[in-house]
Amino acid sequence: MTLIPKDRAAKSAESMWRDDHASQWFGMEMQDVDEGCAVIALTVEPHHANGLGSCHGGVIFALADTAFAFACNSRNQATVAQQNSITYLAPGRVGDRLTATAREVSLRGRTGLYDVSVCNQEGTLIARFSGLSRAVKGQLFDEEGSEGSER
Repeated sequence: MTLIPKDRAAKSAESMWRDDHASQWFGMEMQDVDEGCAVIALTVEPHHANGLGSCHGGVIFALADTAFAFACNSRNQATVAQQNSITYLAPGRVGDRLTATAREVSLRGRTGLYDVSVCNQEGTLIARFSGLSRAVKGQLFDEEGSEGSER
């Protein structure tokens, strides 16, 4: 079966999401995925807040990292994080709807570079994340089969 890039990205995301218990536990929702791109959202709940009452930086990092993961795995090539960094620019607050938008900047051989912006519902930039990915052995699903999804 030959898949168009958008369909391959969707099927890759579906395969990953099924076993991504951490992102589901956080309350994240997949909004969109395409080749080299992904959009993941999260509504900040009281249990996401730190001792100062703002969204915990680790939660924001996890949201950005999840968008990065879905973007860099969108070609059905198993891919992992090699290095990530984040800059926090504004606080997220309980009740905010945070959206992480990941886009591929460069893909050379087995290495990819991705930028992720995390914004709130008003479009305020909360954080910028940069991710370096590394393709590893394996696929997320069997493209030769018509139905099966394997890892």
